[in-house]
Amino acid sequence: MGSTVSTRNGSGRRATARLARRMAGVAVAATLCLGAAPGVAAASPTNPTDAEIGAARQSKDAAAQQVGVLAAQLATAQAGLDAARAESAIALDGFQATQAEYEAAQVTADAATAEARRADAALADSRAQVAQFARTSYVQGSTSPGLAAVLSAGGPAEVLERVALLDAAGRHETDVLALVTVAQQQAADADADAATALAAAEVLKQAATEELAAAERLESAARAQAVAVAAQQSAVQAQLEQAQQELLGLEGARAAVQQYAQQQAAAAADAQRVQQEAQAPAAAGVRSTSAGRGSASAAQTAVGAGMRWIGTRYAWGGGSLRGPSPGWGIDEGIVGFDCSGLTRYAYAQAGIDIPRNSRAQYAALPKVSRSALQAGDLVFWATNTGNPATIHHVAIYLGGDRMLEAPQSGSTVRVTSMRWSGYIGAVRPSA
Repeated sequence: MGSTVSTRNGSGRRATARLARRMAGVAVAATLCLGAAPGVAAASPTNPTDAEIGAARQSKDAAAQQVGVLAAQLATAQAGLDAARAESAIALDGFQATQAEYEAAQVTADAATAEARRADAALADSRAQVAQFARTSYVQGSTSPGLAAVLSAGGPAEVLERVALLDAAGRHETDVLALVTVAQQQAADADADAATALAAAEVLKQAATEELAAAERLESAARAQAVAVAAQQSAVQAQLEQAQQELLGLEGARAAVQQYAQQQAAAAADAQRVQQEAQAPAAAGVRSTSAGRGSASAAQTAVGAGMRWIGTRYAWGGGSLRGPSPGWGIDEGIVGFDCSGLTRYAYAQAGIDIPRNSRAQYAALPKVSRSALQAGDLVFWATNTGNPATIHHVAIYLGGDRMLEAPQSGSTVRVTSMRWSGYIGAVRPSA
C-alpha cells in the first residue's frame, strides 16, 4: 500500500483479506472447475440446479446416516467377538486342566502296571521253587524230600536240627506264596484304579475338546460377522465420500459460475475504463499511453530483487530503496515492506525510479492490457474497478498466473496465484 493511503483504507483491506481467507475453500473449488481465469470470450461454466445440489446433499446425508448405523452394528459385532474370545479362553483353560489331570492319571497307571509286573515276577519265582520241590519229591519217591533228610540223620540231635530247618523252610515257602498273592491282588487293584482314572480323564478330555470346538465356532462366527460389517461399512463410507465429492463438485461449479460472472463484469469494466481513459486522460489523472514491450532485462532484475525478500515481514509503510525498513502506525517497530514499498524497491535495483505509493505508480506508468501481461509488470486492485482513486494494492506479475506480493499486516512477502476479483489494471515500469 502507498504511504499516503489512510488508516481507514488499510483496515478495509485487512477486512477484505479476512473475507478472502474465509472464501478460500470455495475459491479453490471454483478454480478447479474453471482452470485459468476466462477472458471475455470464454465459454460460461454450467450452473447446477438447486434440485441437483439438493439431491446430492440428501444422498450425502443418507450415506452418513447409514455409516452411523453400521458403526453401531460393528460395535455390537465386536462385543460378540470379545465375548466369544473370552469363552474360548475359559474353555481352553479347562481343557488344559483336564489334560493335566489325564497325564497325572497316566503316570499313576504306569506306576501301578510296573508294580504289578514286579509282583508277577516274584510270583513266577515262587512257582518255580514249588515246581522244583515237586520234581525233587518225585525223584526221591516221596512228596516230602525232607523225610529223607530226617531218616539219614546221624543221631537224635541231628534229626531235631534237620526237622527245625525243614519247618523254617516250609514256613518261608508259605510266606512267599502269601506275599506274592497279596502283591498280585494289589497290582490288579492298581490296574483297575488306573483304568478307572484314565476312563474318567478321557471323558473329561472329550467334553473339554467339544466345549473348546464350540467356543472356537462362536469366535469364528463373531469374527466373520465383524469382518462382514466392517466391509459393509467400508463400502458405505466410500459411497459417502463419493456423495460428498459430488456435492462439493456441484457447489464448486456454482461458485465457479458466480466467479465467472464477476470476472466477466470486471473484464467489461476494465475495457470500459481503458476506453474512458483513452478518451479523457486528463480528467482521470492517469497516463493512457499503452506500454511497449519494455526492457526484459530490467523486468527480470526487478523480479529477482523482489524474490530475494520472500518470507520478509509485511510492515505498513515499510520499504526503502535499499531494502526493508521499519513500518509505522499499526506495524510500528516491524522491519519489512508494504506492497508499494516492495515494488518501488524492486525496480530501484533495476535503475528505474517509480513513485512510492500504489495509486501514484498506477497513474504515472504506461498501461498494459490484461491480455498482454508479462513478467515484471505491476498489477493493481481497487475497491471500485472503474475508479483508480480506490486502488489499494499492487504486486509484481511473474507470468503463468502467478505474482509476488507483500499482502497485508501480519503476513510475509510471498509468491501466490493471481487474483482477478477487484483487478483494475497493470503498468509496465520498464517501458
